[in-house]
Amino acid sequence: MAARLARLHKLTVWNRTADRAVAFAAEYGAQVAASPRAAAKSAEVVITCLPTSADVLALLDGSDGLLAGLARGALFLDCTSGDGATTRQIAERLAPLGVDFADAPVSGGTNGAEAGTLTVMVGGEPAVFERAVPVLSGFGKRIVHMGPLGTGDAMKAVNNMLLGVNILALGEGLTALVKAGVPPRVAVETLNASSGRSFVSEALVPDRVLTGSWPSTFRLALLDKDAGICLRLLEELGLPAPLMERAGALLHEARTVLGEQADYLEPIRLAERRSGVEIRG
Repeated sequence: MAARLARLHKLTVWNRTADRAVAFAAEYGAQVAASPRAAAKSAEVVITCLPTSADVLALLDGSDGLLAGLARGALFLDCTSGDGATTRQIAERLAPLGVDFADAPVSGGTNGAEAGTLTVMVGGEPAVFERAVPVLSGFGKRIVHMGPLGTGDAMKAVNNMLLGVNILALGEGLTALVKAGVPPRVAVETLNASSGRSFVSEALVPDRVLTGSWPSTFRLALLDKDAGICLRLLEELGLPAPLMERAGALLHEARTVLGEQADYLEPIRLAERRSGVEIRG
């Protein structure tokens, strides 16, 4: 996302791991900031993208925090897959400064980020959304105004919970088919020509599971975090969600078993281990 923005705008970057910011700036011709305050100083637009909303909130305060550097009238876009409650808390902190704020989580993975084809789910005032679109179009193809603050976070959380449901279901279903004697590739190709197909079966399983490559692109721990946000949202809304609750529990169990660095597709690997078959071929 930052690489695409660097081609279009004068970009200053900051990272909690300073070496990453230095390496990025050298490759893409960006400036490096020594602190969040320095990154925000004189910036027309500030974009954050961290693991959690709490991480973003933690960057606001202190002599080197974002609040000390943000200029009145700046636009602040948070692309974190966050939670609505903390997003609204951040907005309350920014309002006295006259800073426009929106939650703008994205979907589409690393490939979508590199290609500039991400879906961006924006929560905020309509005028802020209109102001944000030209910036977000640097890395997003489908930029959708979901509603007021926090609705982008809600959309992303439900989306990722459904992603988790698909991963878990495919792990169970494909291992069953292989154990029943169906060749893995035949099973996947037939599924993808039938009504049970999904993004996971069409795009991820053929490229990453059938090949045995298992690349690390998005941590299971973060998918588990997003599932938890979804479940808290459903609880706040007073809605029963037995399927999502079970899926959330299974994702958390897989995270516990596979570890904090496991990729989000690895619940399928766990299903392989438990069934005694491999989805390869």
